[in-house]
Amino acid sequence: MESLLPVLIIGLGNPGAEYEDTRHNAGFLAVDALLGKLGTSRLVSEVDRFGGRLHTVRFAGHQLKLLKPRTYMNESGRAVAAALRGLNLIPGQILVICDCMDLPVGRLRARSRGGDGGHRGLASIIGQLTTDEFPRLRIGIGRPPVGRAVIDHVLSPWTTEERGVIDRVVQAAGDAVTMACRQGVEKMMNRFNGLDWRSGPSQEMP
Repeated sequence: MESLLPVLIIGLGNPGAEYEDTRHNAGFLAVDALLGKLGTSRLVSEVDRFGGRLHTVRFAGHQLKLLKPRTYMNESGRAVAAALRGLNLIPGQILVICDCMDLPVGRLRARSRGGDGGHRGLASIIGQLTTDEFPRLRIGIGRPPVGRAVIDHVLSPWTTEERGVIDRVVQAAGDAVTMACRQGVEKMMNRFNGLDWRSGPSQEMP
């Protein structure tokens, strides 16, 4: 895959107040954190488009797009495919942010490509784009405890203890995205994949 800088950031989640603080909405939280980090002075527009909420901000000398699909997680690919068509982009120019049960709360993992790992939002995107050649940033939500169904786990709210950790992680995800947009996905992978925010940020962020 050709190495490109992301110009469309897609945070995955489910719309609606009942899902707002759930683990499956980690991608939405990361986009919100990034918008807060960039500040309202950089906001160019905020519209409903491509089956989601599309934000355009000024960043690093160009306009960066941030999309929160409203198609629900399992149909995320429809919004992503529509955005690529409408913005005349290719898969290598996007960066998808989503939750990941294979990582503990407090960890991030970036990849330049790969399978869906059992994540239905990623599976939908891969199916709609007919390729897995797009970068993604996964936010750890941990595995469900014994006896708890996966769907109940991902759609449950963060515990009080997890809330403090995830607040740090989504801020770090915002740092990771800005690094990717300036320096590339490889730099983001090298900088963030080994860090752990469970006991606080142990290393200074770029």
